[in-house]
Parts: sequence; C-alpha cells; structure tokens
Amino acid sequence: MFVSCARCEVDHLAVPAASQPNSSITRSQPGAGAGPSGGDPPVSWGDEHGDAAEEVPDPTDINGPHFDPEVFMTKVRSECPLGQLLAREAALGREIRALDSDMQTLLYENYNKFISATDTIRKMKVDFRHMEAEMDDLAANMAAISASSARVSAALQDRHRRGAQLAGVQALLRKLQALVEVPGRLRRWAGTEPARALRCHARARAVLRHYRHLPSFRAIEDESQAIMADLAQRLRMRLREETLDPKELTECVEMLLQLEEPAEELSEEFLSQAGARLEAELAALEAELPAADPSGTATTPPPPASDILDFVDRGSSAFVGTLCQLAGSYRALFGEDTGRLEPFAAALATRYFTLLERRLALERGLGDTSLLVRALDRFHRRLRALLELLPAGADAAAELVARAARERVDRYLRALQTFFLGCLGDVRQALAAPRPPGKEGPGLPDLLATLAASVLGQLKAVLAYVQLFTARDVAFASLPYFKGEFCVTAVREGLVVAFVRWLCRTARGFADGPTERGAPAAPPALLLLLARLCLDYENSTISYILTLTDEQFPPQDSGPAVTPGPALCAEARAAAQRLLDHYVQVQGAAVAQMLRKSVETRDWLSTVEPRNVRAVMKRVVEDITAIDVQVGQLFEEGVRRAQSSDSSRRAFSVYSSSRAPGRYAPSYTPSAPMDTHLLSNIQKLFSERIDIFSPVEFNKVSVLTGIIKISLKTLLECVRLRTLGRFGLQQVQVDGHYLQLYLWRFASDERVVQGLLDEVAASAAHRCLDPVPMEHSVVELICERG
Repeated sequence: MFVSCARCEVDHLAVPAASQPNSSITRSQPGAGAGPSGGDPPVSWGDEHGDAAEEVPDPTDINGPHFDPEVFMTKVRSECPLGQLLAREAALGREIRALDSDMQTLLYENYNKFISATDTIRKMKVDFRHMEAEMDDLAANMAAISASSARVSAALQDRHRRGAQLAGVQALLRKLQALVEVPGRLRRWAGTEPARALRCHARARAVLRHYRHLPSFRAIEDESQAIMADLAQRLRMRLREETLDPKELTECVEMLLQLEEPAEELSEEFLSQAGARLEAELAALEAELPAADPSGTATTPPPPASDILDFVDRGSSAFVGTLCQLAGSYRALFGEDTGRLEPFAAALATRYFTLLERRLALERGLGDTSLLVRALDRFHRRLRALLELLPAGADAAAELVARAARERVDRYLRALQTFFLGCLGDVRQALAAPRPPGKEGPGLPDLLATLAASVLGQLKAVLAYVQLFTARDVAFASLPYFKGEFCVTAVREGLVVAFVRWLCRTARGFADGPTERGAPAAPPALLLLLARLCLDYENSTISYILTLTDEQFPPQDSGPAVTPGPALCAEARAAAQRLLDHYVQVQGAAVAQMLRKSVETRDWLSTVEPRNVRAVMKRVVEDITAIDVQVGQLFEEGVRRAQSSDSSRRAFSVYSSSRAPGRYAPSYTPSAPMDTHLLSNIQKLFSERIDIFSPVEFNKVSVLTGIIKISLKTLLECVRLRTLGRFGLQQVQVDGHYLQLYLWRFASDERVVQGLLDEVAASAAHRCLDPVPMEHSVVELICERG
C-alpha cells in the first residue's frame, strides 16, 4: 500500500516538474534565434500591447488560464530548430530523474515520522474516551461534597457565633491584663531601659486617658504618671552631665519630649550642653596654638607642633562634625524653628574661623603649598554640610579660604623679591671676585643669561604652585572668587605685574637712589647688565610672562581691569634707559676724574718741552677700549656716521686744518687785527651744538659716544681754568692729537670728537701766555713714538 501511495505522489508531483521546463523553453526562446523566416516574433507570454481590460485568451501562454499544450507544442515545433529541441529534451530528462530521486529520499526519511504520528492519533482517541468517564465521576463527587458541607455549616452555625463572642472577651481580658501590668513594667524598665518604658507608656496612655472616669483605670494612670515623672527627673539629671556625647544628648532630649516636657526649656538645655561640648573642642584646638601676646611686642612664636592639614583634620572631625550632628539633631527635635540655633552656631563657627586664621598665620614660610591647598579643600568640603543647615556662614568661610590664598600669593611675591636680590648679590660677588692671572671669570652674557633664566624659572615655579588653588579637583576652586578675582587681582596683578614693576624699580634704584655713606656703589658692569635685563624684559620677557599667566589663570571678560602689556614694557624700557644713562655718567665721570686730576696737579706755566704723550692719555684710551669691550658684550654695535676716508690724517692735522689759521694765527702774531677769543666765539656760532648729557641709545656706539663727550667736556672745562705757558700749550696739543688719533673710532660721529678737541685746543691757546704751537710733524712723531 505504501509503495502505491508513493508512486501516486510521484506521479502527482512529476506533472508540474515536467511542465516546468516548457516554461524554460518558452523563456529562452528570444535567445534561441528567429524562426525559418527569420522575421517571426518569439513565443509570447501574452499581448504586451493590448489593454489589460480587453485581454484575448492566448492558448500558448503557459501561465494563463487558457493554456493548451497541443497548441503550444505545435507552435514550438514549428518555430524552434531541432537541435534546440533535442538539447532541451535531454535537460528535461535529467531534471525529471533528479526530482524523482529527491522525492524518494524525502519519502524514506519521513516514513518513521508518518508511522509515529499515526500511532499517536490512535492512542489519543482511546485516552479521550477514558478521560470523559473520569470527568463525569469527578463532577458527581463534587456535588456530593458540596451538599455535605452545607449540612455541616448549618449544624455548627450557633457554635461558631458563640466561639467568636468568647474570643472577643478573651482579647478584651488580655488588654485589661496588659493595662493592669503597665505600672509594673514601667517600674521595671524605667531604670534599665527607659526607651522601652516610654514605648509601653505611649501605647497605654491614650486608653488610660479615655477611661479615666473609671476608678480602676484612674489608679493605673496615676501610678503610671508618677513613674514617668520620676523617669523625667532622672533624665533631666542625666541631661546636665558633662560626659554626654551628641548621640546620648539627643536621645535624652528626645525621651523628655516624649514625656511632654516643655520644648522651650529642653531647647535651651540642649544648646547649653551642646555649647559646653563644642567649647571643649575649641579649647583643645586653641591649646595647640601659641598664646597671643597681650603686650603687642613683636616676638616670634614657636613653630606649631603639627602641620596645617592635621590641624584642619582635627577641627573638621571634632568641632565641625559635632556641630553638624548637633545642628541636625536640633532640627529633628524642635522642627525648622532655628531662632536659637543660628546665632548659637554662628558664634561658635566664628570662633573656629578665628582659630583657623591664627593657625594659618603661623605658616610664615612657603612650605608645601599642596598641603595648604589640601587643608583648605578639606575645610571647605567638610564645612559645606554645616552650611546646608546654616547658610549664613557661607560668606565667612569663603572669605577665609580666599584670604589664605591671597596671603600665600603675597608670600610668594616676597619670596620672588628675595630671590632676585639674592641673584643680584651673586652677580655682584662674581663681578667683584678677584681673578687669577690668565684665568677669565664669567662674562657679562653668561651672568645675564644665568640671572634671567633663574628669575624666570623661579617665577614659573611660583605660578605652578599658585595654580594648585584653581585645580579642578579642589572644591573651593568653583567659588566665584577663584574663577575671576583671584586669577586677575591676586595672581596677574598682585603677583606677576607687581613683581615685574618691583624688579624695574629695584633695578632703577641703582641709578636713582642715593648711595648710603660708606656703602659701596653699584659697579658699572652691574648697571650695564641690569639695563640689558630690563631691555630684554621690554622686548620679549614681559609678553611671555603675561601670556603664560593668562593661559594658566584665564581672566573673565567681565572681570576687573588688567594692566596692559605695553604699559609694563614702557616701564621696563624707562628703567633700562635710566640705567644706561647712569652707566654713561658713571663711566664718563671716572674717565673725567683722571683727566681733571692730570690737569689740576700739573704746573702748566713751567712745564718742559713735551717729548712724549702723557701717561694719563694712554690710560684714558685704555679705559675707553675696555669700556668698548664691556658694552659690546651686551649691546649691538649700532650705526656710525659715515667716516671720511682720511680720518687718521685729519687726526694728525688737527691744528693744521683750514680752521687753524683763523684760530691760532692771531695769537701767534702779536700784531693780529682780531682778538682770538672773539674769533673762537664767532666760530662756535656756525659749529654744530654738542649735547653732552643727552640720552643714549641702546647700542655700543651711542654709549661710548656719551662717555667720550663727558670726558672731553671735563678736559675742556679744566683747561679753561688753567694758565699755560708755551710748552704747556704744546703738551695740550700733543695730548689732543693722541686722543683724536684713537678716540674717533669709538664715537658715532668723529666730528663730535674733533669739535671737542678743537675747543680744548682753542681754550688752551686762549689761556696761553706765549701761544706758539708745535710743528705738526713733530706732534705726529711724538704720538707715533708714544
């Protein structure tokens, strides 16, 4: 039977499988080529150009309802070539065999499942018959049970009502028994477990008051009230003990409130006991601080026994923690009425802030800034819990933290100033230290680089320390003060700008400040070095420092005004200008002093005929050369005026120039028609005015020119005050020619040296009793030999 069924299934499924390739033949028709005529259209699936509403039945449409196999095969045979038909037939045969094989495999694989399903259905039919019979029996039994239960309930209804009444009486008797036992329980628990006694009395109090009109209940209530009054008395005595901790104090007051004691009195006693305990905490903190000096004498107190972080930890855990706990207990006990609590807590908090300020005042040195920041951060974090209960103290706490930060910044400013003075001391010591022969000490560029790098590095380190106050993990950094005013007023203006201005004032003080009697004056090299330092600050350092400060401490747009960078640069440049001018004056005065002494200590009337250049003139040239080397180490060369090609030649012909006859000939010839002094004054009217003490520029040529002008001007004034003989005039002539020969190369304009030396020669000739100059060739010979 199974084989016949399988065959039927195979025959049934083979029909569509065999017909499916025909569709493939039809679909592949367009690619198979045209019919014999070559122009016939391929097999169509329907009318593609007709209207969908007016379709004509097509017997060749394999998917249409009017498909006719015979018509389709006839059309295919007439239109497709034989080779294509044979190939398609072979392919259809292979597909049919493959489908038959797959169908057989599916039948064999699912045979067991078919058999199992058949057996299951057969068993289900049998089981359902037994279940129907059992369900009928169950329904009959349930009906019998319901009837029996109804009969039992009707028989026991009276007994159930009686039992309920007896149970109610029993419960009432138990309550009465509990009320009778209340005085005994209260007496037993009042001494050892007062909280339990209070709970027992609270449960019985309402009933006793309700039935107070009954004598028995009145007696029980009176006895209970007496026991509770005695308990209240003991609690009040315990409340006055000084050894109570905050938790015990709160429990004691809470029990008294449950006993309906007056809340006003209890609140006063609570604050009194809390104040005593908090005063003890403050006294313990104050004991760690040195006693205040009532006389006001400036004595240095001993260093504290512990660091600031330990002090704040003890204050936060002891005083602040106890105050927060007591304030929270007060609110829980007496409600939101804080009329007594707020002034009480404010007075204690003020005392604590005062003690903390005294402890912060002991931090004289810089110490560990991170330790101070951690202490202030811990203080602020712990105090926030108290400020949630008492917000009135928030401003005082924030001001304390801000004041501590400002004081630390002020200490850093003083430390920077001390460090800079120490660096200046090292520079002065290096400049004044004797150097062994053949061994050179540190040059000015090295000293300048060391000084500038040390000061800048110290300033950057200070900014890094101060930045700890605005770190993200610090709680008080979120306060408005540390976001705006601290960054601008305290750090940028109070530290950086103040230090730069102080540095400029200190450097300028070496030029402006009067030297104390007996105190050594600043060496000229130090003046030169400080002038270069201030100039470097004006050029680059100030801009770098301000940019670094603004990056680390960004100012707010609506914050206070800041000092602009150009204003600081102008101050630094003014200080550099004053120092450089003072350097020129000091060096010029030193050279001028040598020239003055050489003129004042010589007898110019009885001097002998000059045979060489005086030693002081050689010393002047040597000193000017040394100054040129010194200035050249720190300043650029500068721009010189175009020199004439015969500068040295002009130096040799100072007194043989075209101006010489007009200046000296009248004095040399007794019968001169024009006075020499008048001729000199006329010539000054047409010569360029020389400003001796004009400000110098920041280059070597300008500095040397200023020194030379001061020196030669001093020589001129000294010569004007002397009376010379013939050989004295000739000595001045030789000395002047020697100076012109060597000094012109140091000046920015050789005409300055030429003009001043001409005035010296003219003054000497005017002051000479016998003005007979030396031959120019002899002068040149002496200068070359000297």
